[in-house]
Formats: sequence, C-alpha cells, structure tokens
Amino acid sequence: MPTHPASQIAPDRSAGGSERLPLGERLLRAGLINDEQLRTALRKQASLGGRLGEVLVQLGFVPEDALLPYIEEQLRVPVVKLREGLIDPAVVRLIPRVKAEQIHALALFKVRGVLSVAMAEPQNLQQIDDLERLTGLRVRPVFAFRWAIDRMLQRVYEEDFAVEAVTADFDESAIEVQSESLDFDLSSIISQADESPIVNLVNFLIISAVRQKASDIHIEPSRNHSTVRFRVDGLLREVLRPRRDVHPALVSRIKVMAKMDIAEHRVPQDGRVHVVVDGRPIDLRVSTLPTVMGEKVVIRILDRQRLTFDLEQLGFSEEQLETVKEMLAAPYGLILVTGPTGSGKTTTLYSAVELIKSVHRNIVTVEDPVEYQLELVNQVQVNEVAGLTFVSALRAILRQDPDVIMVGEIRDAATAQVAVQAALTGHLVLSTLHTNDSASAVTRLVDMGVEPFKLAASLVGVIAQRLIRTICPSCKALYYPPQRMLARIAYQGDEQRPFWRGLGCEACHDTGFQGRTAIYEILRVDEQLRRVIAQGADVAELRRLHRQRGGRPLFDQALQMAEAGRTSLEEAVRVAYVE
Repeated sequence: MPTHPASQIAPDRSAGGSERLPLGERLLRAGLINDEQLRTALRKQASLGGRLGEVLVQLGFVPEDALLPYIEEQLRVPVVKLREGLIDPAVVRLIPRVKAEQIHALALFKVRGVLSVAMAEPQNLQQIDDLERLTGLRVRPVFAFRWAIDRMLQRVYEEDFAVEAVTADFDESAIEVQSESLDFDLSSIISQADESPIVNLVNFLIISAVRQKASDIHIEPSRNHSTVRFRVDGLLREVLRPRRDVHPALVSRIKVMAKMDIAEHRVPQDGRVHVVVDGRPIDLRVSTLPTVMGEKVVIRILDRQRLTFDLEQLGFSEEQLETVKEMLAAPYGLILVTGPTGSGKTTTLYSAVELIKSVHRNIVTVEDPVEYQLELVNQVQVNEVAGLTFVSALRAILRQDPDVIMVGEIRDAATAQVAVQAALTGHLVLSTLHTNDSASAVTRLVDMGVEPFKLAASLVGVIAQRLIRTICPSCKALYYPPQRMLARIAYQGDEQRPFWRGLGCEACHDTGFQGRTAIYEILRVDEQLRRVIAQGADVAELRRLHRQRGGRPLFDQALQMAEAGRTSLEEAVRVAYVE
C-alpha cells in the first residue's frame, strides 16, 4: 500500500498569544465571521451541543480549510481535512468498527510503528491509551471534525473502499493511452472491466510505477486477494492488495489495452501498449501466465527517458571504458556481456551499438523481444511460432552482408556455434550470456560444444556486470558491520572502520536505497589467453591469469563502493560476493 506521508497533515505550530482568546473572538478579529453569525452559531451550539467550530462549518459560515489552522492553534495538535486519498485501507481495520464509531476515531496510515489516527477528541488520553492497547502501535492523534469522521467511517469499512481510496487523488490527465493502441470494441469486454474504478485502478498503478521508477508491475492472484508488487531497483515491493473478485477485471482491462485475447485464460500471452505518463512516452510490455489461482500479469515498463545508451554514462571507469572501446574497434570477433537477468546487459549492448553505428556499417540485431528501436540498426524480432529462431535468423542475417551482428542472447549450442562461426568469418558479433563472471563465459561456451580453438580465435573480450543499489542520501548514516560479516568476506582493511547504510525513510520507501549503478569486470583476450583457451584451461586457471594481468573481480569493485560510502557492505555482499 502506498505510504501516506505525515506531511499531508498540518504540522503542529508553536503557541502564540492569540490562541488564548476564545475561538469565536479570534475568528471575529480575522474577519472570517461577523457578530450575527457568531451569535447564531452559539445559540445552535447551546441547543445541540458539540464544538463551536463544527457548528460554524455546518452552518456554512466558515470553510473547513480556513477554520482548521485556528483549531490547531487552540488544541495544539495537528489537524487534518479528511479525504479518501489520505487513508490507507490496509490499516483502517486495525481499529474495529464498533470502537471507531464509539469514540469517533479513524486510522489514517502507519509509518514505522506509529499509527496516525484522526480523532474528534485528540486530547483524550484515555481513548489514546485504549487505541494503543488495541492496535499494539504508538498512536499519533490528529484532529478532524466529528461529522467528517462519522461520514468517512461509513465508507472505509465497505469492501470496495480499497480500490476507490488508492485512486482518490488520481488525476486522469496524468496518463494518456495512445488511441492507435486501443482500437477495440468495448462491447467485447466483460462488463466489470469497463467500470471506471477498474480503469482508474489500472491507470493509477501504471502512473505510480512510472513515478516510483519501477521496472515491472506484478499482479498476482491468491486465494483471498490479489497482490500488486513493483520491482524498484531490482527488488520487489508490495504496494496494494485488491479484493480477490477484482482480479479478473484487472486482468481483462490490461489485456484489452495490450490487444490480447481476453477470452483465453489457459495459455500464456504477450502484448504491448504505448502510453504517455506525465507527458513522457512509455512502452509497456505485457505478459500473462496461467496459474492455479488465476492469471498472473507482469508489465515491463520501458521508459526511454530514464535510460542512456551512452557508454560513457553507464558507470565504467576511465580505464575500463578505454578497454571496451578498443574491443569494439576490432574489425571482427566475438564480444560477450554476461550477468544474471536484470543486470543491465541489454543496455550495455545497445550502448555499444550506438557507439559503433554509422551510415557506413550494416548493423543487424536478432532479439527476443526488441525492447527499444534504434536508428540505423536493422532489428529482427524472434518468432518461434512462425519458425524464426535465433539460429534461423542468424543464418538469414549472414546472407544480408552484415558488418556487425548483435544476438540478444546465446541460449543454446546451435546459436553459440553460428555466432562463433560468424565471428570467425569477418563479422563483429555482440551477444549476452548468463554466467557469474567473465572467465566463466569461456567455459560455458566450451560446455555448449564450441571447440576451444575456434573460441580462442574468435573471442575478443568478455564484460561481466551487476547492478548495485546506491544509498539513499536522505537517510544515510554511519554504522559498524558485525565482525562475522567481515570474517566471512575475509576483509583485508581496517576492521574497526565504519561503513555507511540507509536507515530507510519516506523518500526511499523505507528501503535505505535510491537508484542503482553498474559494476564491471572486463576480460580482454590477448595472445597468452588465446593459447590457454585453445588448450582447454578450466575456469580457475582463467581467473588466475586474469588477476595476474590486473583484472579486478566484481566483488572488489563492490567493496570499494562500500568503503567509499556509495553502497552498504550488505548490498555489496548480496550482489557480488561469491564463496
């Protein structure tokens, strides 16, 4: 559930002299009411009871927004104007409905064990103690008008409040779904998917994900509810739990946007949709997967404005960048980028292509899928259903007089064989491989069936990479890691020195991190390495030679970042440490 910041509640102000006057007198002096209105309000208060401020608002003499600062000064507690977008549906039911109605209290949101509660009597210590015992949390009372609390209580305990609450502050103008992506007949959709709360909820999720710089949206069914999670900086974070019966409508709405078959629930489907969020063009790649609980949807967010395809801005050191440029200047050969899924390999490949492309070169790629379209580059989308595989596409490309070939991924022995053969016959081939480090790429290709002598003759170099999270600057703090962690990694530095980490705050959604940067290990193949590869050396020998020649493992660079205070020691271990 999105955390609702406490900053949306008016802050407590220091007491001056004027707040000691009666509320009516202060409002008279401010010119917000006249004598006749005050007398009328006092008469009604005497007959009906309640607070003078509530009577003034209900009579229409003073707007609620104008009155709240005066009540804040009088009570010396924060005040709030209730609205659905301020209320977290996940915490509302921490206070049972009977209790909430009895004392006129409404749970708003929870931040780090502190529950903000709107109360008609925020100075009632007995009520605050009762709520703290009931919820097990520290209660932060804020003032709201009793009638506003009672009116909202009728809404927040309803089953559909969660959908409407999270989209309460949603501005429909913030997102525009391109018309060419939505030329469908709405009558073909199940009726629930066309209801505005569902449409608003899908749009809200897309907008929130883009603004939070998420790379993926996961919508997963379960027995009692759906779960919506965003992948931010490589890790998933739960943001919402819609009701279980809303899930089919959510899936249908997304399928319609992506031009997928909403009647088909038994097989996986893929689709695309183009939207404009806050004036920025965004491509969404949609994938559905049937599970025993229903269809799971993953939406990959492709935001070109957040990416750079400039090698000089990807995080290479000056020495590493020079080595990579020398490798790309080779007239032919094989250059590999390795790392796990989501480590930025495709971005590195695209950046390399951007660097070397020109009107004098014929560059062809074969990808699955084509994520971004590049100028002056012929990009081929794999279509295995139609028989267009990596191997068949590569063989066709070789008949197209290419200078540079980019293969999205070497997945099998056949693709590896064709890629190496293309590199041996005068083409520069760029591709990716899933291995832990640069030396492992050599043995992986040999395991796939590539003859060592061919690999030795064709391989120009290997770039291994990882993405590592950087510490949030808003909550950065010093700490001393436990000795057992330093012993585990055989730390060679000063064991008494402090490191940095993020404590977690609103800006980083309590993760302690904001953004990621890349670390690289580059294996440049020279004559000595070629001889060793051709002789069938194992990975340990390749790593030893690489380090003898000045090669730096990924963990060394991650550890250097931790020592410099750019990331935490735990993050460096998580991303790059290998036993």
